[in-house]
Amino acid sequence: MPTIFTRIIDGQIPGTFIWKDDWCVVFMSINPMAFGHALVVPREEVDHWVDASPELADHLFAVTRIIGVAQREAFGCDRVGVIIAGYEVPHTHIHVIPTMDMSQLSFANAAMSIDRDALEDSAEKIRVALRTAGHTHVV
Repeated sequence: MPTIFTRIIDGQIPGTFIWKDDWCVVFMSINPMAFGHALVVPREEVDHWVDASPELADHLFAVTRIIGVAQREAFGCDRVGVIIAGYEVPHTHIHVIPTMDMSQLSFANAAMSIDRDALEDSAEKIRVALRTAGHTHVV
C-alpha cells in the first residue's frame, strides 16, 4: 500500500508543492512548526533514510540545502533547522524549518492545521526565492 507521501506525490491527495525533480519533491507541511516549514521527500518509498542509496541521500541533502537557502531569503530567519525523525510516516522525509529560535524545533509545537491561504503564501515566498536564485525545478 502506498504511503501518504506517495499518494501526495501521485496527486491522489492535495499537496502544496514548491519543487519537483526526478528524485524528489518538496511540499509544505500541513502541521508546521514554523511559517514556511517544508518537507523534502524522495519519490522512492524508502522507510529509513539510512537505507537510501548514497546517490539518493546526496541528492536529498543537496535539495534540502537549496530549500533552506531559499527559506532564509524568503523569511529572514535566524536559522533553518533540519529534522529527520521518520516515526510519523514510513517514508523518508526531511523537515526543513525556518526558525527564529530553538524552541520552534519541536513536534510538540506543530500546528494542528494551517489556513490554506497562509500555506500558499509561504510556498510562494519560497518559490520566488528559488526562481530568483535561478533554480529550474520550481513548481
